Amino acid sequence: MDVMPLLLLVAGSAGVAGLARRTPVPAPLLLVAAGLGAAYIPGIPDYTLDPHVVLPLLLPPLLHTAALDSSYLDLRANLRPVALLSFGYVLFATLAVGYVAYLVIPDLPLTAALVLGAVVAPPDAVAATAIARRLRLPHRITTILQGESLVNDATAITAYKVALAAALGAGATWGDGIRQFAVASLGGIGIGVVLMVPLHWLRCRLRESALLENTLSLLIPFTAYAAAEQVGASGVLAVVVVGLYLGHRSWQVDFETRLQEGAVWKMVSFVLESAVFALIGLQLPVVLRGLGEFSTAQALGYAAVLFAVVVLARFVWVFPATYLPRLLSARIRAREPDTTWTAPVIVGWAGMRGVVSLAIAFSIPVVHGGGPFPSRNLVLFLTFTTVIGTLVIQGLTLPPLIRALKLPGRDAQAETLAEAQAQSEASRAAEARLDELLQDERNALPGPLSDRLRTVMERRRDSVWERLGTVNAVTGESADETYRRLAREMIDVERRVFVELRDARRIDDEMMRTLLRRLDLEEAAAYRESAT
Repeated sequence: MDVMPLLLLVAGSAGVAGLARRTPVPAPLLLVAAGLGAAYIPGIPDYTLDPHVVLPLLLPPLLHTAALDSSYLDLRANLRPVALLSFGYVLFATLAVGYVAYLVIPDLPLTAALVLGAVVAPPDAVAATAIARRLRLPHRITTILQGESLVNDATAITAYKVALAAALGAGATWGDGIRQFAVASLGGIGIGVVLMVPLHWLRCRLRESALLENTLSLLIPFTAYAAAEQVGASGVLAVVVVGLYLGHRSWQVDFETRLQEGAVWKMVSFVLESAVFALIGLQLPVVLRGLGEFSTAQALGYAAVLFAVVVLARFVWVFPATYLPRLLSARIRAREPDTTWTAPVIVGWAGMRGVVSLAIAFSIPVVHGGGPFPSRNLVLFLTFTTVIGTLVIQGLTLPPLIRALKLPGRDAQAETLAEAQAQSEASRAAEARLDELLQDERNALPGPLSDRLRTVMERRRDSVWERLGTVNAVTGESADETYRRLAREMIDVERRVFVELRDARRIDDEMMRTLLRRLDLEEAAAYRESAT
C-alpha cells in the first residue's frame, strides 16, 4: 500500500490551514482553493472521494468533536430553531431543489431529482461557525448554526436513502419513507441514549489511567456510529447524543484525562477538517471526466440555476421559521429573546455546503436494474459546483456582510464580569472548605503551606477582576498577566537547568522527564489562564 498520497494530503492540507491563520481568508476556503489548484499539478495523485471512508471514518470524529464542544443547555434552550433548520429546512430544501431540477433538466426523473435535492440539502456549518467565532457573533446565532450542523447530516442521509430507493425502483412509497425516517431518527437517538451512560461510567472507572481513558475516547464516536448503522438507525444522531452527554459530564472525568483529551481531539479535528476541505477541491478532475453527454455550457447553466435555488430556498425557509412561531405563540414570545431582521439574514446566508454532500453524491450507485443511474455524472457535477459556489461566494462575503449589518457582538466586559463573579463565588466556597479541612488533625499543615493554598486561591479569584481594572502603563498587562509571564520565564530557566544536569549525567533521562512533565503541567495551566 502506497502511503505517500495520504502523507501528501495530510501534510499539504495542514500547511495550508496553518497559512490561513496568517490571512483574513477562512481556512476552509483557502483549503478548497488549494485543492482546486493542486488537482492539475502534474504528478499529484488522483484523490477520489470514497463515501465508504468519509461517512464511517471521517464524519463520526468530526461530529463527536463538535458535540463535545457544544453546550447541551444552550442547544436545549434553542431547540425549536435548531430543529426547524436541521429537520424542517433539510426536507424543504430536498423537495424544493429536487422539483426545480426536475423542471429544468430534461429527461431527469423526479426520483433522481429528489436524490440530488437530498444530496445538496445539508449545510456544513464548519466554516460558518468559524467565522462566527472569529467575528464574535451573538452567542445565540452561533449556537443555532452549531446545532444545525450537528443534526442536519442525519436528516439528509435518511432523505437520500428514501429518494434513492425510489429512484432504483425499490417500490418505496411515502409511507415507507416516513417509516424509514422515523426508524433512523428515533433509533439513532435511542442508540445514543443507551450508550451514553455506560460509556461515561466506563470513562470514570478508568480515571486512574488517562491513557486508557483517551484510547476509549477515540473509539467512542466510531462505536456509536457503527452500532446505530448496524440496526438501520442514524449513526450521526447516535454520535451527537453521546458526544453532547459526555461533554456535559466532562467535569466528572479526571483532570489529566481532560488535558490530554482536549489536546488529542483538537489535533484530530484540525487534521480531518483540513484534509476534508482540501479533498473537496481535489475532486474537480474526477467530476469533469464523468460529465459525459452534457456539454460544459449546459452543465454550468444547470449549476447556476441550482445554486440560485439552494440560496433562495434557505431564505424562503429561514424568515418564516423565525417569525411565524413567535407570531402564533405567546409562550415562544415570552420564552425566547426578541430578534431583528439581521439575525435571519446571517443564518440564511450561512448555508455553505461541504464534504458530506460530496460523499453522499459519490455513494450513488453507478448502475440500477442493469442500467446507469439517471444522469449520475450530472448529479456529481451539480453537487460539486454547489459546494464550491456556496463555500466561495457565501464564505467570502459572509464576514463583510456581518460587518455591514453591524450586529451587536458579545459584550466582553459583561462576560468578564460574569466570569469574575463565578470565580469569586467558587473561591469563597473553596476557602470555607479549606477552613473546615484544616480543623481536622489529619489535615494539619505547616503555616507556610496552608498560606500557599490560600494565596493560590486568592490569585485565581483576583486575576479575573484585574482584567476589568487597571493595567501596567508600560506593558499594557494586568498584574496577574505579568505574574504569569514571569512565572513562565522562571519555568524556562528551570527547564534549561534540568537539561544541563542531564547532560552532565547528574540526573538520568527518566528523572529529567519526570521533572519536565511537572513544569509542563504548570506552564499549561498558566497558558490556559492567560488565554481566557
